[in-house]
Amino acid sequence: MSLSNKVILITGGTGSFGKKFTRIVLEKCSPKAIRIYSRGELKQQEMLMEFKNCSNYEKLRFFIGDVRDRERLYRAMNDVDIVVHAAALKQVPTCEYNPIEAIKTNIDGAANIIDAAIDNNVEKVIALSTDKAVHPVNLYGATKLVAEKLFIQGNAYSGKHKTKFSCVRYGNVVGSRGSVVPVFQQQKKRDLITITHEKMTRFWITQEQAVRFIINCIDRMKGGEVFIPKIPSMKVIDLADVIAPNCEKKVIGIRPGEKINEVLLTPEESRHSREFDRYFVVEPEFSFWDKSNFKEGNHLPEGFRYSSEKNKEWLSEEEMKKILKNIKTER
Repeated sequence: MSLSNKVILITGGTGSFGKKFTRIVLEKCSPKAIRIYSRGELKQQEMLMEFKNCSNYEKLRFFIGDVRDRERLYRAMNDVDIVVHAAALKQVPTCEYNPIEAIKTNIDGAANIIDAAIDNNVEKVIALSTDKAVHPVNLYGATKLVAEKLFIQGNAYSGKHKTKFSCVRYGNVVGSRGSVVPVFQQQKKRDLITITHEKMTRFWITQEQAVRFIINCIDRMKGGEVFIPKIPSMKVIDLADVIAPNCEKKVIGIRPGEKINEVLLTPEESRHSREFDRYFVVEPEFSFWDKSNFKEGNHLPEGFRYSSEKNKEWLSEEEMKKILKNIKTER
């Protein structure tokens, strides 16, 4: 596996993704070291205590730093082989109310990652994106769209350096701090669940599935592609029934910057994408890309659109109950 004996840096490493990624990589991938890069000393201390009984704990390193801080990133990436970029401002309302701050973190921070990685001769950088980056209707999605473009074109900036950049784009993570699951769980205590739209659908992925997919993408990446996993959909109202079956449901209307359905792959992108058994690859339309990189994949039909409401794969209520139960057990 490509992570074996590698020095890995995770930005936003104390978040729910970072902790899951760290645990799996420490236990399964035999890294040389994992550097956790984040702003909060309290969260780093809590993570340190949480991982004390984890195998290979001694390989963990904690770096206080912000992706806005270019100089600190340069120091943190010294002798790093692989960067997983998970740091971002992710809350849609927060980004709408603090647009310049969202730009500084999500866009300027991405540019800083690119420069620091190239100048430190990092081998691979993989950035986490979101379905909200596709045809964005809110500022968060727009900043993630720009970040995707920066990372893809970052390959042209590498020049004679070996650094390769790719992205992974996926949907809502079940149980993460940014998902609706903890909101419904809190509302359940008041016997009232608020639904923004009865027909709203979302793509869903577990934190473990996301981490394992990203590890596989690090193995496969050539530099320049966007990886999209094939993941199931579920209506938000059905999720509410799973979490709080006996509670009153109240439809309150769509919030600013919210979509009824999400899209992971557009018809425009599908023209230069390949389909595999469990994922899609969006190939870049730039001269640096070797079109034989993923020649074993299938071309997509004209006008193909991978959207949450027209998905072939749907989560049943029983399947979601099992997922939520497993998440609760892990915690």
